[in-house]
Amino acid sequence: MAIDRDKALARAGDAAVSSTALWTVIYLLLLLVPVLGTILFGAVDEITWTLISLLWVVLISLWAIDGWRRGGLPLNTSPLLLPVAGLVLIGLLQLLPIPFIGSMDTRATYFFEIRLLVLLTFFAGYLTFIDTEKRLRRTANFVIIFGAGMAFYGILQRLAAPDAIYGLRRTGQAIPFGPFVNQHHFAALMEMTSGVTLGVLVGQDTPRDRRILLALAVIIMGAAVGFTGSRGGLLSFSAVVGLVVLFRVMAKDTSSSSTRNGTAMQTRTGRLGWAVGGFALLAIIFSTVLFLGGNDQLLRSTGVDLGSQDVSTGRFHFWSVAVRIFLEHPVLGTGYDTFGLAYTRFDTWAGLLRVEQAHNEYLQALSDAGLAGFLCVVAFIALFFRQSLRVVAESVGYRKYVAIGALAGCFGVLVHSFFDFPLRTYSNAFVFFLLAAMATVPIVREHRHHRKHH
Repeated sequence: MAIDRDKALARAGDAAVSSTALWTVIYLLLLLVPVLGTILFGAVDEITWTLISLLWVVLISLWAIDGWRRGGLPLNTSPLLLPVAGLVLIGLLQLLPIPFIGSMDTRATYFFEIRLLVLLTFFAGYLTFIDTEKRLRRTANFVIIFGAGMAFYGILQRLAAPDAIYGLRRTGQAIPFGPFVNQHHFAALMEMTSGVTLGVLVGQDTPRDRRILLALAVIIMGAAVGFTGSRGGLLSFSAVVGLVVLFRVMAKDTSSSSTRNGTAMQTRTGRLGWAVGGFALLAIIFSTVLFLGGNDQLLRSTGVDLGSQDVSTGRFHFWSVAVRIFLEHPVLGTGYDTFGLAYTRFDTWAGLLRVEQAHNEYLQALSDAGLAGFLCVVAFIALFFRQSLRVVAESVGYRKYVAIGALAGCFGVLVHSFFDFPLRTYSNAFVFFLLAAMATVPIVREHRHHRKHH
């Protein structure tokens, strides 16, 4: 009996080690897809999605194997998954050949539905596998390094060859930046990565020498936003900086030195210092862009040199068309990814412009998915802010400020979505869901499932 017991314990130990290794592989795969998607032109090409779909199959297979070994599928049943699952359900209904429900373009909706399902799976993965403080730190470092690297490359490419991606692929009428066909969507990536960077930067326990490196990373990311010439990007980046500074000003200083020696006057001075620091950061970024020769891009971002009487560059018209489409299809919309087709029926500009997106994610949710889809979007945003603010309020130290940074990064994209469609560049959607998990997931200091008993 003793021999059998020893063998059983040995098998259990081997299974625990194997499961730990499997979780590591899954975690690395979850981080790999946003990187590949970003590098491969923002994951907007069918070839890129073929690769992502293969990795999705690998993820599901590994996840299922781990669940089989554990005797149950590991899954964080966050309520944030429900609105996204609701959007998937709406897409399934739109694929049905039913009048007033079916999509205007079944093929477009079908491919959008596949991508939405992949995003839902990866979001569930982020919520489940970023479960320890160690893994959270690694994820935050990954986002910071990746964001700074992409920003540096994007600036170099703009200075060297602004009309081609990687100096090779030209984009016709579009204005590329970095690996993205759409420069505005590169600005959205910078908003998200800079949010996490700023959160760690203002953390009370962050060493001074590391703060210098983090500040340099934020300046590079902000300069990249300036070089994109995106007005929505500039506004959203400023919102990210403002939100992080606001949280830092409101936070109670719990550091030991402040507790022993701090006074009310010092606290007020410190808060004022963070506010001034936020404005100084923006000033440094603008100066950097001007110094490097990005005058035209920065002026366009601030709206000084519009070159047109239409301050919205056509957006007001696109938005009015989106509203008319919604009023005619109020329940489930015209179908995912069908705005370009539906637009032609309501366009009063006689086809002057070819428009594929509404340049407003919220109005396009109404036109593509009707009131049902819009309520799912609103529900996700409400749940996200409720959960992330709870994490910020209940956490201390590193966890608290990573949550603040991830929340700010997502907030920046949500602001940007009023003026553009940054999450339609799907690599941005992967990063957005990664940050949403970082802001809301419960974190433990040690992974109890992986602890080996002797």
